[in-house]
Amino acid sequence: MTGMGESLNPTLPSRIRRFLRPDFTRTMLARRIAAGGLVILAGIAALRPNPDDQRSDVVVAAHDLSPGLALTAADIKLEKRSVTMIPDGAQLAIDDLIGSTLAGPARRGEVLTDARVLGSRLTGLAAGPDARIVPLHLADVAVLDLIRPGDVVDVMGAADAGSEAKPALAASDAVVVLVSPKQKAAGAGDDRVVLVALPAAAAHALAAATLVQTVTLTIR
Repeated sequence: MTGMGESLNPTLPSRIRRFLRPDFTRTMLARRIAAGGLVILAGIAALRPNPDDQRSDVVVAAHDLSPGLALTAADIKLEKRSVTMIPDGAQLAIDDLIGSTLAGPARRGEVLTDARVLGSRLTGLAAGPDARIVPLHLADVAVLDLIRPGDVVDVMGAADAGSEAKPALAASDAVVVLVSPKQKAAGAGDDRVVLVALPAAAAHALAAATLVQTVTLTIR
């Protein structure tokens, strides 16, 4: 039976009004369909690569590196990083860094920039074409706050406590190339170094001397 006032043969406008009449079941179904569609769209958007997030190869430390290290192929590698996260001066080719000297400590995975390495050209300008760089841990780290790159210093072998050996000149006319900055992290200790450039023979002798004695600097 049909409701009172309803025709057994409704007209087209009546049918349209009946279809558009609010119905709880139909409304809930429509909402569920709409919600499901939004979930699908969100999933597609999450999987779709961001066209602005381009990636590029950069040189990073393959493991923890110490300052003064002459970089080899085993010390560095290429990794892809988002271009928005790559710092200025990042190095893009491994061959450009082979043989360069690391100016400060670097953690595994750290992007190496031009400010973190010293090329052979800078070393040569400082102490001649066959120059080598030697990292020094000083007996008195306060000296590091007094010297600057370009300073010419002499390196003195400091006598250890209880030793009868007298301080002696370990190297002369060394050119300061870099002084590592103070560590900001609390409890990080003081592992600061100074990198000095010397002709190859003098640099080798100084590096050997630092294995058996502590050193300090006299500033010219």
